[in-house]
Parts: sequence; structure tokens; C-alpha cells
Amino acid sequence: MFVTPAYAQAAGSGGAFTSFIPLILIFAIMYFLLIRPQQKKVKEHQAMVAALRRGDQVVTQGGVVGKVVKVKEDGELEVEIAEGVKIRVIQATIAQVLNKTEPAK
Repeated sequence: MFVTPAYAQAAGSGGAFTSFIPLILIFAIMYFLLIRPQQKKVKEHQAMVAALRRGDQVVTQGGVVGKVVKVKEDGELEVEIAEGVKIRVIQATIAQVLNKTEPAK
């Protein structure tokens, strides 16, 4: 009528690894659905920012549209937003490149 302690322990002994399987599956799903695509997006953004040149028309994360006038070495750009109006922008804040200039041949 009563279950002996030895019998109760024997029934649950095989579940040590099987209890971690759902946790492992959840981590794998999170990696392929969230982490990996985000890493790919960051790499694409870094490549886009590294390829910026003078004459490119860009949009900043703040929504400012302008043309790159000067690319500085310390991670800054000089962007002309109107004729004679130039602003300094951090390269990482460039959200999109609208028009890419052709490289000089």
C-alpha cells in the first residue's frame, strides 16, 4: 500500500539529464531566433559604417538627412545637412545610407 523510499528513488533516477533537455532546447531556440540574427545585423551595420565615404547621402538615427563631407579618423563624420551647414556626427549613429557614391577609378 505504501511506496518504499528505495522504489521511489529508483523511479526518478533516470530523469537527471532528461530534466535539462527542455532547458537546452529553449536556449537553442533563443540562439537561432534572437541572438544569431542580431549578431548578423550588427556585423552588417559595422560594414556599412566602415564603407562610408565622402559624398554618401546618409540618415542618422535622429532622422537627420545629409551628405558626408569629411570622414575623420576618430570615428566622426562631418555631414552637411544644408548648404553651408555642417554637423559632426559619430559614425555609429548612421542608420542608413541613401545614395552611395561610386569609387574613383
